[in-house]
Amino acid sequence: MDVRVIHCLLLWAAHFFLAVPHTIPRVLSNTSKTGDEQDACINLIPCQDNGAICIQPCSPSFHGETSFVCEDRKWQMLSDACANLDVQSLFQRISQSELLSCSGGHGGAAGEHLPFVGGGKPGHGKPGDGAKHFGAGNHSCQADFSCIIPDILSSPAIPGNIADIVELLKKISLQLSENVTRGKMQSYSRIANHILNSSIISNWAFVKDRNAGSILLDSVNLFAGKLLLRNGSESIQEPFIATKGYSIHRNTSAKSFDFSMEFNSTVNITGQVVIPEDELLRLPRASKAISVALPTLGAILEPNQPDPAFVNGLVLSVSLPEELRSVVLTFGKLDRREQAGARCVGWHSLERRWDAGPCALRALSAAAVVCQCAPRRRAYRSFSILMAPGAPRSPLLALLTRLGLGLSILSLLLCLLIEALVWRHVTKTQITFMRHFCLVNIAASLLVADVLFILAAIVHDTALNYQLCVAATFFLHFFYLALFFWMFTLGLLILYGLLLIFFKITRSAFLAAAFSIGYGCPLVISVLTVAITEPKNGYLRSEACWLNWYETKALLAFVVPALSIIVMNLIVVVVVVVKTGRSSFGEGCKSQDLSSMIRVSKNVALLTPLLGLTWGFGLATIIDSRSLAFHVVFALLNAFQTREALRMNCFSSRRTWGLEKS
Repeated sequence: MDVRVIHCLLLWAAHFFLAVPHTIPRVLSNTSKTGDEQDACINLIPCQDNGAICIQPCSPSFHGETSFVCEDRKWQMLSDACANLDVQSLFQRISQSELLSCSGGHGGAAGEHLPFVGGGKPGHGKPGDGAKHFGAGNHSCQADFSCIIPDILSSPAIPGNIADIVELLKKISLQLSENVTRGKMQSYSRIANHILNSSIISNWAFVKDRNAGSILLDSVNLFAGKLLLRNGSESIQEPFIATKGYSIHRNTSAKSFDFSMEFNSTVNITGQVVIPEDELLRLPRASKAISVALPTLGAILEPNQPDPAFVNGLVLSVSLPEELRSVVLTFGKLDRREQAGARCVGWHSLERRWDAGPCALRALSAAAVVCQCAPRRRAYRSFSILMAPGAPRSPLLALLTRLGLGLSILSLLLCLLIEALVWRHVTKTQITFMRHFCLVNIAASLLVADVLFILAAIVHDTALNYQLCVAATFFLHFFYLALFFWMFTLGLLILYGLLLIFFKITRSAFLAAAFSIGYGCPLVISVLTVAITEPKNGYLRSEACWLNWYETKALLAFVVPALSIIVMNLIVVVVVVVKTGRSSFGEGCKSQDLSSMIRVSKNVALLTPLLGLTWGFGLATIIDSRSLAFHVVFALLNAFQTREALRMNCFSSRRTWGLEKS
């Protein structure tokens, strides 16, 4: 049977189903209330129980209902389904035009025996009855759906109408996407543009179906993918949706789609899709490539994000032959502030969320981001960039970081130099050898980590070489972990000196245990982290050469060990305070008590930076990452941690195992 005849039969069947009235029972939960008149929820029914739902009918000229939820004893709008569009009749008008063209194209036999639906009721008629019913203007609908555009554009873009238009576009994409001509794509784009206007984006927050934005994106991709190309190319532009298509084959040079669109009255946004030449060589035959750009849809999809990131550029969709495995996309940034980093992501149409899996960052500047993404027909066809609200940037914070880092490196170099000069004199006993051995490794680990921190920043800001960034992040992760594990080793050594006075440990056993803890544990954690996350492009974060957080939580491989060691070392400090203060308080005169308090205070002041307890203040920056005050305090404490700790250790000889004793 001819494919066109099958298509027409399916259309007639769909119309028969749509014409049958359906009665759906409306069930309210026990906590719901129904308002008897307009504004009843706000004016008449008291809001007492948080979470209670109140449903009120729309005004007489609209159908549907508005839902309110009780929050803090006030009714807050939850969803608004009030609409004045009759989507079913609009769809019937354009689809019956398709049927008329089907009937006319196949002669009397096909047309005379197909059921015709008119006036919303099932029935039978002759070919031409439908055209007479809808009038002469219906002829244009056979080509481009233009007959329904005035009704749609004259309707207000309120949440209920938005939901109905999304449903209409979905039906068109599923049932009327055969032979998508330029005229049909123009009409489709004008309809979509009406609900994508930047001035009404806030209305999407009250659309009842929270997946309406994702449904719209899937519908647009499906319909645009069927676009027929005239003379090898096509370009259809509306203010808030643009579609371009090209014929491609293996002998053409790299093909690019360039977009420049208006985000609002003051901001323009750009984007580019490039199919590399080496990808085109994979094509066995001539084919077509379609791309769609949507500047405002990212704000609609944003609430589906589990993290605080938001879309910072165009949403670019691509429809490509299966043989093509990757494309290069360039996104102009909406927010071009210095801290506006970016992550390359693809929209997972099945799970309805942004996912960094199919994309990798290739270049980053203040104005644009270059991504390489792998379109997959069933899951990933739309891509964009996400910006995560990062730490605040200020001249003061930058100055403190640079100054503290410089002093830290100088102090560490000076400490290691002094240790080398006096090593034989300060390591004559077993306990002093172990103590200074830990100090040297703490200083060496932090020195290398500081240098790598600077190199990682240079690599990210200038070269942006992905392999170099991975290498810098690996070694930075390793040496920062080594710093914490050596501080943990020193904490264990202090407990050994305090609690196990009569237990002797040999130098070889100490070295084996210290190296296993200090470097062995960090090596295992660092290798496992990169091995697990890097194959999924989830090792690095986009805004710096450091461990990823939002997609793979790779940063936990540093945070969990570091915070665990801080807690353990805090216990060590408590034990030190108890052991050194317990024997003196209350046993002598007030001068002895004061001397004991001073001694305890000195021990706490020494051990707090030496055992890394100041890093615990980093929890405050995690809880409130946007607080400049927390970041300044954290920078001060940790930038000068090395100078203070090593001044009291490397430049002093009055220590036994890092504690002052009576």
